[in-house]
Amino acid sequence: MKVVLLAGGFGTRISEESVFKPKPMIEIGGMPILWHIMKEYEHYGHTEFIICAGYKQEYIKEWFANYYLFKSDISFDYRNGKNEIIVHTNACEPWKVTVVDTGYNTMTGGRIKRIQPYIGNETFLMTYGDGVCDVDINQRIAFHKSHGKKATLTAVKMGLDKGVLDITKEMAVKSFREKNIKDGAPINAGYMVFEPDIFDYLEGDHQALEREPLERLAAEGELMSYVHEGFWQCMDNIREKMMLERLLLEDKAPWKKWEQSVPKY
Repeated sequence: MKVVLLAGGFGTRISEESVFKPKPMIEIGGMPILWHIMKEYEHYGHTEFIICAGYKQEYIKEWFANYYLFKSDISFDYRNGKNEIIVHTNACEPWKVTVVDTGYNTMTGGRIKRIQPYIGNETFLMTYGDGVCDVDINQRIAFHKSHGKKATLTAVKMGLDKGVLDITKEMAVKSFREKNIKDGAPINAGYMVFEPDIFDYLEGDHQALEREPLERLAAEGELMSYVHEGFWQCMDNIREKMMLERLLLEDKAPWKKWEQSVPKY
């Protein structure tokens, strides 16, 4: 299945770095978080990617244009007035990557609508370009096929970020404890599976996928959730970036299921 990656937003909450590059290209462990997400999908056999670019889309295109060069041992032979390039060894992943400029201010639904010609009439995978997860992607696909609906999203629980109070009617604090993940409501973590019917729910650049399209699918009973109780983490700010960096440095990154080491600073 083709994998669609949303990578066109401004990343304003991590503007310390996104002012220079698109948020999905911000590095953890020396490689863009987008690369980590692609490695997750490759681990499960999915190697054809469509990147919905927008803000600083030229950065993404340049990065992939140079990726083969940077992953190769190469000789440049200028003798006898020639400019010959000889590739000796190459360690590139077996990926096909299509980078599409889906517009500067386009919303998430509009970005997906714009890549319809690259999908055709196929079931496809989609996720956001700023979060990593250890979900079993093929189990999620099997779940999607089992229910026969038009869309499946991956749901995770996020813990509250404040202490939890048990308060009586008289406003006395009966108990206090630190928050935990059981206190949070399920949220949409991305890692979705869509039937091509999703394009019928998308109208134009102004439309956010998470509003009318998913709300309409839910109202029609066509949206299912695959509940994931493992690891998921987005990278919205520098604190979260440093947390992901630390997991990689300590070799405790749950999403890293591939054998190849991640370059370190």
